[in-house]
Amino acid sequence: MQASDAARTALPSGRDRPAVTLREVAERAGVSMITVSRAINTPQQVSERTRERVQEAVSALGYVPNLMAGGLRSARSHVVTALVPTLTGPLFGEMVQALTDALELRGFQVMVGQVGYARSREDALLRAIVGRRPDGIVLTGVMHSPEGRRLLRASGIPVVETWDFTDTPIDMLIGLRHEALGAAVCEHLVARGRQRLALLSGGDERAARRAQGFADAAARLGLRPPTMRLGKSPTTHADGRAGLAALLADAPDIDAVFCSSDMLALGVLTEARDRAIAVPRQLAVMGFGDIDFAETVSPALSTVRIDGARMGQTAAQWIADRAEGKAVAQPVVDIGFAIVERSSCC
Repeated sequence: MQASDAARTALPSGRDRPAVTLREVAERAGVSMITVSRAINTPQQVSERTRERVQEAVSALGYVPNLMAGGLRSARSHVVTALVPTLTGPLFGEMVQALTDALELRGFQVMVGQVGYARSREDALLRAIVGRRPDGIVLTGVMHSPEGRRLLRASGIPVVETWDFTDTPIDMLIGLRHEALGAAVCEHLVARGRQRLALLSGGDERAARRAQGFADAAARLGLRPPTMRLGKSPTTHADGRAGLAALLADAPDIDAVFCSSDMLALGVLTEARDRAIAVPRQLAVMGFGDIDFAETVSPALSTVRIDGARMGQTAAQWIADRAEGKAVAQPVVDIGFAIVERSSCC
């Protein structure tokens, strides 16, 4: 099953303006450019009142000092920064590899940063990255923090949000609607005769929206509410084993489990085997991600495939084009998803 793959109409993003300048900060604060520079670089040389006025202007405008200013000011960095939630799992690896390969052909190098699944570190990391003026920033997910959005919009740096969807992107976006994905999986399981559904999920925001879409679809189809277990992200094989045990303790009659990652699903398969639960006759198992072992594990894992390679290649093309002064005709694309049915769910 393939969700909508149509490109959406470009939305206003405010990206036609250059980066916020020191002069703009000075004008807002009502001081000279030299005073702004001193307040930022040598704050002990200005009064507390002046520092506060400059800081208010910096915060309001989203200004970040250019750490590459000086002799390198006129040169591009030829570096693109990609931020992913975790480096320990393979889910985002396909996108990062495709992004790296495609950008290398255009003369760019990729630096990868890990932001985790909590947002507490995101703004500080973004400020450090923007200050070094990469030629592009690729985000996993969409930016919700008002400060982060302000920083990125003010920077003048091309930004691509991935793996998610919003009607208010910062700049460019290629992703998918996770609520629709969760609903599609529920409908797929019900179409194959499953009625007593369960869900095992990590606690990140995208997984939570898939869970909500799954539960909403079950209600719409007249089923009892799915039995749910929510945990931490990233998820592990051990989480899958413990999760199935907990689900069965809550509802011994469940006949299908949708997992928020293939690693969770692998743990479910292992626990089901140890409990002599026949998959898929007694229990259907559906994962998410279609990572490399999904096709070769026994039974082969049914899962949801996201085209990470296309995501990375598209992000690379957009950033390289923008760095070369070219326009991006369709900067917002819903890449969709595909349900891959294998023997764990037949």
